[in-house]
Amino acid sequence: MVTLRALAPGDAPDLARIYSGASIRYTTGKALTLDQAQEKIRAALARGAENPRAQWSWGILAADEMIGLIALRRRSPSMGTISYILREDTWGNGYATHAAHQVAALAFTTAGLNRLEAMHHPDNPASGRILAKAGFSRIGTADRDTETGTVPYELYALESGA
Repeated sequence: MVTLRALAPGDAPDLARIYSGASIRYTTGKALTLDQAQEKIRAALARGAENPRAQWSWGILAADEMIGLIALRRRSPSMGTISYILREDTWGNGYATHAAHQVAALAFTTAGLNRLEAMHHPDNPASGRILAKAGFSRIGTADRDTETGTVPYELYALESGA
C-alpha cells in the first residue's frame, strides 16, 4: 500500500506541499516554506548519521509519490515516539495506518525499543483511529503548550509483542 524511504534533498517541494493547507491544522499551524523544508531534510539527514541514532525520518510514498512523512524518535533506551503527517488529498486511504505499522516493526526490531508512544490533538479524532488500527491503546492525555494555551493531547502507547 505504501513504502517508506529516507528523505532526500530533492524532496523539499513535496515536503513543503505536505506541510501546508489542512495538513498542518493540528501541528504548528504554519506552512513550511521551501527553504524550511530543505532545512528539515538537512537536519533529518544529519540525525541519520548520528551514532547512537536518536531519530529516523521517512517519506511515505504511494504509487512512487511522496504523500507524507513519518518519524521515530528515541526518548529513552527502551521507549520512542512516532509522529506522522499526510497531504490532505490522501487522507482516508489507510496510508498513515500502514506506515505506522511499518515504523512500529522497525522500532521493535531495528531500533530495539520496547514501547512506542504517540499523541494527537483532541480535535483530530481521525489520528486516534489511525493509532488504534496500528495497535496502539489510548492511555490518557498529555498537556502540550501551544500558541493558544495548554491543550490536553490524547496519548497512546504500543508495547513490543502486543
